[in-house]
Amino acid sequence: MSVMRHGAAVYGYTCGWNRRVSVSVDTAIGLAISHDNGLTFQRIGDGPVLAASLHEPCLVGDGFVRVIGGLFHMWYIFGTGWKKFSPDAPPDRTYKIGHAVSKDGINWVKEEARQIIADRLGADESQALPTVIDIEGRYHMFFCYRQSFDFRSGSDRSYRIGHAWSDDLANWTRDDDDLRLDPTPGDWDSDMLCYPHVFKCDGKVYLLYNGNEFGRYGFGLAELET
Repeated sequence: MSVMRHGAAVYGYTCGWNRRVSVSVDTAIGLAISHDNGLTFQRIGDGPVLAASLHEPCLVGDGFVRVIGGLFHMWYIFGTGWKKFSPDAPPDRTYKIGHAVSKDGINWVKEEARQIIADRLGADESQALPTVIDIEGRYHMFFCYRQSFDFRSGSDRSYRIGHAWSDDLANWTRDDDDLRLDPTPGDWDSDMLCYPHVFKCDGKVYLLYNGNEFGRYGFGLAELET
């Protein structure tokens, strides 16, 4: 759930999961609004505000929303399809990061199927959980990425934290080696770093993230060195 204040309300963008028959899951993005400072939320309707479309056929989710220059910006993931990587294995999903804008936070215009972050691992790289922050006039995105298949059993194929930057919110340069966050050998985040969330507090920049097995053994807080 991505939460943000908007006027006197708090907007919460959710990622709803539903089961399928031929594949394991599909997702869409919903919106719930709080009018009591985040104590309770009410869905604005029974359907999503962002979902699959002609060129984004599945797995629309992980929406991160901020208002910049009076315009709502959402960074989210969209599925490019399902693929069987071995005859005996179920199909695995691949998804990329996209961008949409809105005047009211409800009705969105997507940059349909435009992958805004370049691949590092090739076409079968999955990218998830984008989170964006302005640091000294430049926008920085943190996200997690992995191989699309067999990523649960080997640390060399599992989630890592990626990074990209932009000066115009439209064109992004991937630079994982800058602002790099590495696994800790032998510790709770030795095999997996995933699900980042970046934020500012008391003039400092922090990054929350989950460790091994999607956070089963803990989650961490990293501080940006200046």
